[in-house]
Amino acid sequence: MPWQELKPMDMKLLFIADYLKGAPSFSALCQAYEISRKTGYKWLDRYEHEGPAGLEERSRRRLSQDRIVPQAIRDAVIELRGIGETTPGPKKIQADLIKRFPDQEPPSKTTIYNILKKANLVKPRRLRQRVAVYPRPLQKADEPNQLFTADFKGQYLTGAGVWCYPLTIMDHASRCLLACHGMRNTNFKETQAIFTQVFREYGLPERIRTDNGAPFASKGRAGLSRLSIWWLRLGIIPERIAPGRPEQNGRHERMHRTLKSTLPSPPAVAWKAQQQHLDRFRQFYNHERVHEALQQRTPASCYTRSPRVFPSKLPEMVYPSHIENALVGCSGVVRRRNMRIYVGHVLQHQTIGLEEICDGVWDVIFGSIILGRFDIRNAQDGYVTLNVSPM
Repeated sequence: MPWQELKPMDMKLLFIADYLKGAPSFSALCQAYEISRKTGYKWLDRYEHEGPAGLEERSRRRLSQDRIVPQAIRDAVIELRGIGETTPGPKKIQADLIKRFPDQEPPSKTTIYNILKKANLVKPRRLRQRVAVYPRPLQKADEPNQLFTADFKGQYLTGAGVWCYPLTIMDHASRCLLACHGMRNTNFKETQAIFTQVFREYGLPERIRTDNGAPFASKGRAGLSRLSIWWLRLGIIPERIAPGRPEQNGRHERMHRTLKSTLPSPPAVAWKAQQQHLDRFRQFYNHERVHEALQQRTPASCYTRSPRVFPSKLPEMVYPSHIENALVGCSGVVRRRNMRIYVGHVLQHQTIGLEEICDGVWDVIFGSIILGRFDIRNAQDGYVTLNVSPM
């Protein structure tokens, strides 16, 4: 199994063993195990003084409990939690404790949180996994078909009680709205079907810019999703804006604001009526509404079809002759000679490239995307760690 799946104790022993064998440098050794040098020196110090037993996990509980919170303050914390129209957090409760007990030092916000948690007054939040940050700067587009932008306008509940997720696709330079389609969900297959219609009618762009939501991105390697992998095989480079930065797709957001202002209120009851309204809006936006940034011309008058035709068969990924080709297995693992490299399940059955950039150091790529980098000298039991590569 990969070293990431080993028990913490086993990983520490492997680290010590590699150190005693004579690693090229301590920094490189720590980097291979994805730990800081401070942690590496701590493990070495404990091993030198206590042997293998010193590497056992230790309790992080404080050695002394000399600061005990009085029961009166504990009761006050629980009481204050339920006072007011909103639920106060540790910071506000701490301020109220200072007023109620002016002669006593209030407990820290962490202590207040722990008191509330012990009393089952804190609902634990689900840990949110982040999509990998897009590493490249976003490029400009001055000509049609250099860049398409895509997004799901905020969903709304129709009068029929069905949620509608309008998928919008726009040419960045001309602002021509290529698709405005109401969908019942945001899954891969239905989204791919809309993009297929757009590509067949208008041809392929050079790049597509989206946010980091599904189905455009995933939490897998390099943020790739099934949709962006499909784009890459078509020769389209996916771009993603930074999290929480919708202004990086400002033209698209402005179009969404115009679309929102035209939606019927309350929404039409029939699902078919929803799409009819979206079709009317697209006709108005492209052919009737002039745009100041286009010198008072309409988007449709500024757009021309892409010369890149949508292929009848999805092309295989092709790399230059100096790059080794490798097929990703169904478990997301690439086998190369006596090594196994995990690149992620989302890339299963895809052809990736292995490019040696210096002696023993390889980049793993998919199309124009660098998935990561590994050093064959850091292999553990036939597995290599794929680290994030500098772009």
